[in-house]
Amino acid sequence: MGVSIGAAFVVVVLGAYTRLVDAGLGCPDWPGCYGQLMVPSTDEEIAVAEALFPDTPVDQAKAWTEMVHRYFATGLGILVIGIVVLAWYYKSSLRFPLVLLALVILQGAFGAWTVTLKLWPQVVVAHLLGGFATLLLLWWYMLTLSSFKFPEIAEKFRTPLYLFSALLVVQISLGGWVSANYAALICPDFPLCHGTLLPEMDFVAGLNVFQVIGPDYTGGEMSHEGRVAIQNLHRWGAYVVFVFGLILASRISALPGLVLGIVVCAQVALGISNVLFVLPLPIAVMHNAGAALLLLVVVTLALQSRTNHEEDAQS
Repeated sequence: MGVSIGAAFVVVVLGAYTRLVDAGLGCPDWPGCYGQLMVPSTDEEIAVAEALFPDTPVDQAKAWTEMVHRYFATGLGILVIGIVVLAWYYKSSLRFPLVLLALVILQGAFGAWTVTLKLWPQVVVAHLLGGFATLLLLWWYMLTLSSFKFPEIAEKFRTPLYLFSALLVVQISLGGWVSANYAALICPDFPLCHGTLLPEMDFVAGLNVFQVIGPDYTGGEMSHEGRVAIQNLHRWGAYVVFVFGLILASRISALPGLVLGIVVCAQVALGISNVLFVLPLPIAVMHNAGAALLLLVVVTLALQSRTNHEEDAQS
């Protein structure tokens, strides 16, 4: 299970890296790359590839970035199939493994649609959330199988932790929407946006999830005011996450609260750094990884509070 969780985390991080270096269309086809299983490398292979896809010249750096992401995703799929086989062999419950397998298959479809629909933002965000869901479900499955005892969390924190988990999913979705629409740097300053607290914003355009399928969305198609709107929504969401998270961390005693508080502060700091330092690649990738880590921490605490409650009820 540990290898599968590590692989899922790597796939999430590689997906973020691929998106941030604009390599989502590094290979114009799927599942191969210019009709091959490997990136074209020789002059002859490149000539054949560009004859097949004349509108997409070969960029080996971007193509390899995309293919490495696909290779790891394929490896994760194989590991999940192994989990299903082992669960069946040992006559364990197949509920988690089969849901995982279905999710990984759906993720493969989203990966294909990301390419064929040319980075359509809706698919890009769905693919991002699918990656997080796969990682979270693997982690959840490991917790159900593990005999390791986490520090106790009072049952009274169960509902706030679940609410915080839901808030994080919304915030991660907003972050994905901002990234998919190339709005990460639409406000070059912080905490203001273009020197004002309330710049001109178009929430109708920003939250329009019925964009027409067809254009190449590299660089984005959303209006400036729409991008400003979703960037500010993401910032406002970060403020809520920060306050909610710190209040919750201060009330949860000892190590769990400390870990939650540190991860919340680190994630917000990374988000601010993205703006102040003009989206440096390492910080942007860590911001995506931090979102995954924060979600895992909060869900672990929520599940632990539920587990403790169930154990108390049975005793």
